Amino acid sequence: MSTPFEELGLRAWAEPEEIRRAYRSLVKQCHPDLIQDPGDKAKAQERMIRLNRAYEEALRLAVPRQQAPYIQEISGEEAVTLAERMLQKDKPESAIRQLMRAESRDGAWYAVYGRTLMKMDHYREAHMAFREAVRRDPENNTYREGALEASLAEKREKTLKGKIQKIFRERRKRG
Repeated sequence: MSTPFEELGLRAWAEPEEIRRAYRSLVKQCHPDLIQDPGDKAKAQERMIRLNRAYEEALRLAVPRQQAPYIQEISGEEAVTLAERMLQKDKPESAIRQLMRAESRDGAWYAVYGRTLMKMDHYREAHMAFREAVRRDPENNTYREGALEASLAEKREKTLKGKIQKIFRERRKRG
């Protein structure tokens, strides 16, 4: 199962304008009204539903500051601190909301974002976030360890045992 950002072909930390551009581009390619064949039209409708859901979820995660002036921007350091607190309370969605308030992003920001995505079982995006943290601070071995851990988790998830474990985790989350 892909994440909203993957569905749109974006990085996990894409900005709202990037999300909109990617969505519009994809819609132009697969809109059902452009397809004549009934079988292909049904597939295109399914794809549009996935794109619409991905678009809404990606925008929700990357709250546009311009359109939500009531959301106060904070320093990257403060966003990281608040996100860490949310992670300690096992509230990764709240951690992401805090991170998205940051006015700037550095290696520490991407590392916490990666850890948050790991908690949400979004291993591929977590790996990309840790890689960005390493790119920004190549000497930080903690970021490198995070990238490796995310990469290994992504590979484990693709195994039969990993798929079964994921199903059980999802069922536990639902109640």
